[in-house]
Amino acid sequence: MTPVLVLAEVTAHTAEAAPSGNAITQLTETFGINLPSILAQMVSFAVVAWVLWRFAFKPVLATINERQRTIQSGLEYAEEMKAKLAAAQQENAALLKNAQTEATKIVDEARKTAKDFLDKQMVEATARANDTIAKAQQAIELEHKKMLADARTEIARLVVTTTERVLAKKLSDADRAAYNDTATRELTNV
Repeated sequence: MTPVLVLAEVTAHTAEAAPSGNAITQLTETFGINLPSILAQMVSFAVVAWVLWRFAFKPVLATINERQRTIQSGLEYAEEMKAKLAAAQQENAALLKNAQTEATKIVDEARKTAKDFLDKQMVEATARANDTIAKAQQAIELEHKKMLADARTEIARLVVTTTERVLAKKLSDADRAAYNDTATRELTNV
């Protein structure tokens, strides 16, 4: 039967039964409802609902809430770690930049020190070379003077010997000695 037919039949049956007492009683009799049974079922349902709420739904909801808090705290921790990682990366980049700057300074300073040392060594080597050259020139000059003195002495001896041979026949011993002394003095002064 369809609900419309049932409703029509109930309406017809209610109209026939004329008002005889209580409307709830008539309704319960018409539909065959047992009021104490419905009340017992309602109380049983309330007890079962309360037991389920107290021992099933409440712990499940508490577990779900705890998991949501754990997940939220994990997400917050992940965000915090992400921020710390970004800060650490920035700090690392800054440290690397500072280290690179320091390394560049050290390399530049080492190059400057090496250049200064090389320049100093070059100046010292040039000074030593100039000193050696000066000493060599002095030695050459001394050797030249000695050679000239030896040459003068030898020339004077040769001049004296030649003069003696040329003049030996005509000059006396006193004249020869005077000529020899004069020739020696003139050659040594030249």
